[in-house]
Amino acid sequence: MAELENKPAANGNSGRVRSTKKAIRVDLTAMVDLAFLLITFFILTTTLQKPNTMELAMPDPGPDGGVPESRTMTVLLGANDKVEWYIGIPGKSLTAPAVDGFGKNGIRKALLEQSARIKREQGKDMIVLIKPSDKSSYANMVNLMDELNITNNERRAIVDITPAEVDLLKRDNIYN
Repeated sequence: MAELENKPAANGNSGRVRSTKKAIRVDLTAMVDLAFLLITFFILTTTLQKPNTMELAMPDPGPDGGVPESRTMTVLLGANDKVEWYIGIPGKSLTAPAVDGFGKNGIRKALLEQSARIKREQGKDMIVLIKPSDKSSYANMVNLMDELNITNNERRAIVDITPAEVDLLKRDNIYN
């Protein structure tokens, strides 16, 4: 039991007869219980860090061929924070595959230029196909999604990489 005692000070022999004071005794058990209840309440109701999530709507699987290749930019995620991109489909790309890094002079510049070109020529938005390889990292995927958000590209899809595209990454030495 937690308690607080207050005992009177002992005086020397002063010759007077004094009445003895009773010691004050305060029981602090209820206050300690209340303190622990409050601490427990605040620990259980407080969130230490809110999770950061990114909304991603995946399309329903359906027949291919609904997307024109002239509006499609394919971005392959390779090793060592490198990406390779091209317009069109594998094997019949409309532009030569280019290797870039992340940042404003890397894939962001390519996304802005190609999106503006497609919008100017066809009057429609560009579609980005993201194909991560097994050598890429999760951070690269998040960085690419951030670049797409920065460039206001709303049309995107995450799809599986093909063996021909893996060979393309190996050819350009970004599949280590």
